Amino acid sequence: MDSHGTIWWTELNTFEPAKARAFYGALLGWEFDEMPMPGGTYLVARQGEEMVAGIFDMKAGGLPAGTPSHWFTYIAVDDVDVRAQQVAGLGGKVLREPWDIPGVGRVAIVMDAAGAGVGLMTPTKTN
Repeated sequence: MDSHGTIWWTELNTFEPAKARAFYGALLGWEFDEMPMPGGTYLVARQGEEMVAGIFDMKAGGLPAGTPSHWFTYIAVDDVDVRAQQVAGLGGKVLREPWDIPGVGRVAIVMDAAGAGVGLMTPTKTN
């Protein structure tokens, strides 16, 4: 995989996606595509034809109670299962074991050795 180790995706996790959509649309000129997901709608932000970020509605669940709105980054890796197994030995912690997001890729959520959360993702091949 030629994108191993690169920032692959970033998304805003918020309880108020409509406000975020209006804010970033006005501030940055982003336009949005809506993607149905269990529990709600995921917003894909575009700058022209390029997808630049996502907005996740935290009301759909999946995050620990009390989690505030925040931006979250995913880094592309060659094999998310192998990389997730390496995390503990490097001083980090796997917060959510790898799982599949159909049409997107395989993802794990980890905490690095300094305590920061990050997503690891092996993107679905588009060829």
